[in-house]
Amino acid sequence: MSYNTENIRNIALAGHAGAGKTTLFEALLQAGGVIQNAGSVERGTTQSDTDPQEKARGHSIDSCIAGIDRNACHINLIDTAGYTDFRGGTLAAFAAVETVAVVVNAANGIEHGTRRIMERARERGLARLLVINKIDADVAALPALVNALREEFGSECLPVNLPANDAGKVLDCFFHRDGATDFSSLAEAHQQILDQVVEVNEATMGAYLDAGEEALTPQQLHDAFEQCLREGHLVPICFVSARSSAGVGELLDIFDRLLPNPAEANPPPFRNAQNLQIAVEPDPNAHAIADVFKVVNDPFVGKLAIFRVWQGTVRRESQLFIDDNRKAFKVGHLFRLNGKTHMEMEQAIPGDIAAVAKVEDIHFDAVLHDSHDEDSIRLAPVHFPQPMFGLALEPKHKGQEQKLSQALSRLAEEDPCFRVEHHKELNETVIRGLSDLHLKIMLERMKERYGVEVITHPPRIAYRETISGSAEGHHRHKKQTGGAGQFGEVFLRVDPLERGAGFEFIDAVKGGVIPGQFLPAIEKGVRQAMEFGAVAGYPLQDLRVTVYDGKYHPVDSKEVAFVSAGKKAFLDAVGKARPIVLEPIMDVEVAIPEPSVGDVTGGLASKRARIMGTDAKRDGELVIKAQAPLAELTDYPTELKAMTGGRGRYSLDLSHYEPVPPPVQRQLSEAWKPKLDED
Repeated sequence: MSYNTENIRNIALAGHAGAGKTTLFEALLQAGGVIQNAGSVERGTTQSDTDPQEKARGHSIDSCIAGIDRNACHINLIDTAGYTDFRGGTLAAFAAVETVAVVVNAANGIEHGTRRIMERARERGLARLLVINKIDADVAALPALVNALREEFGSECLPVNLPANDAGKVLDCFFHRDGATDFSSLAEAHQQILDQVVEVNEATMGAYLDAGEEALTPQQLHDAFEQCLREGHLVPICFVSARSSAGVGELLDIFDRLLPNPAEANPPPFRNAQNLQIAVEPDPNAHAIADVFKVVNDPFVGKLAIFRVWQGTVRRESQLFIDDNRKAFKVGHLFRLNGKTHMEMEQAIPGDIAAVAKVEDIHFDAVLHDSHDEDSIRLAPVHFPQPMFGLALEPKHKGQEQKLSQALSRLAEEDPCFRVEHHKELNETVIRGLSDLHLKIMLERMKERYGVEVITHPPRIAYRETISGSAEGHHRHKKQTGGAGQFGEVFLRVDPLERGAGFEFIDAVKGGVIPGQFLPAIEKGVRQAMEFGAVAGYPLQDLRVTVYDGKYHPVDSKEVAFVSAGKKAFLDAVGKARPIVLEPIMDVEVAIPEPSVGDVTGGLASKRARIMGTDAKRDGELVIKAQAPLAELTDYPTELKAMTGGRGRYSLDLSHYEPVPPPVQRQLSEAWKPKLDED
């Protein structure tokens, strides 16, 4: 089908696990004529859950893209994972869409995943749509759920349609005012949403007040509706049952008639080398600019980079640059994606989602462009949660070290929340993810895809070190081995910075006592020392280093001498500045059945946790919010399962770092001493 940018809609289906996103994805594809019969999550026959782990577990792990051609509109749908363990792909999809459809389970109501997704979409400036699914499962609770959504997310949340015939069908209340509904009144809902929409635009409001609703054209209504979505003045609520297909066609109508196209949405947050926002226009005739938001290592087509076109046109046989690379690659094949099916396409215009294969240098979040004028621009990154769960690993069989490294590299390319760390000082490889389940899935994929089995053990906690006072340090490096020697002398001062401030290096040298060309060498030595710590072998952070004096020799002074002098002067200063060990403190959110609250709060208290509050939810569920050290949470999944009979859920996000208790610091320092003695 031929279409232009104004006819494209890009929508991510997101929400809490179990909301029915994948079933809704299937129902939408069936209603849009893409597939004849909707697949089943339980039977593993859906378009999106094609990975063996997805089929075995009955839930999405990766995001999946498919297109629907309806009337003159091309709708790109992205089905995303609901479990917080796999948030990386979900949040990455937000960089490719104008709208996030947040799916809510009518039976469960607002869950913590719903809140997280709504907030992330709002932060990104995306239009939001609340889709209440499974309306036939709990019809009586729907009015209370609508009220709860408005109370939680604001009065701008308004129904755009309503269920009728005991949730057997859904009636539009934006363009219509007559009809019998299961609750509320179609006329009342129509008036409420119309008043909300017209007030955002002065011209539309004037026409409405002067001559009534009949004076407004469908285009005026669309424009005002779209403006409300873009400005967050309206969050439509709509109703569906993906199982029975009630409301699915009406949801497609909303996608088609009311949601913003790429030319209408808030401008994408592209920035230049000076970190200033720049305009990127959805003009098909301008220079091509696209952003890679997903990478898949496909066993049949190789590395597949999936990108959103923001400006210009990407054609087959185009020459594209990756970031600021000087050498372009040729687009040999250009694909449109429908689940696991890859279809050749001739060109991708602004708003299109497309893919290229077998380009090894391409990576997640790469900017693809066809002119060096755009070398320095980047799309503002999505804020991903920090992967704090870790496993140290080594190959189970000798001789597979290289194969393991390649497998880990490919898995890390695909998931922005999966990290691989190589600790040289420990000769240890550590993988980090968002949960134990996240890492388990990665290890299963590594075995199935790449034939690599590993032995795992707990890694060291990601402690950090800092200083709690100011101090000065000095070191003279002098070495004479015959001929030209080595000489460098450094005086410096260290000062603590606020938690999270990072590192500052200041040149306060006067009178040329250290030539400027040696200052980078001193900083290099300082950074080397920071990497290995001073108390317990963990990286140092949140401090300022000021070099204020020193000496050099016109013949013997070399870069290597000042690297060594800087490193040892820094360690001298840090040793006097009351160094401390910091530990990661996590925001913990635990959803539990109410009878388990005593056991769970007591268990958290025993882990040095601070209870920040509790929220009562529907169906007797409580959400406990707390902060606890990551070191105390290594076995928490098993403990929570035992305390709640498997009904408890939890999520973790890094909150901040704070000093460990003195006994813990002594223990960590003593464990590091043997390593120091060996050096």
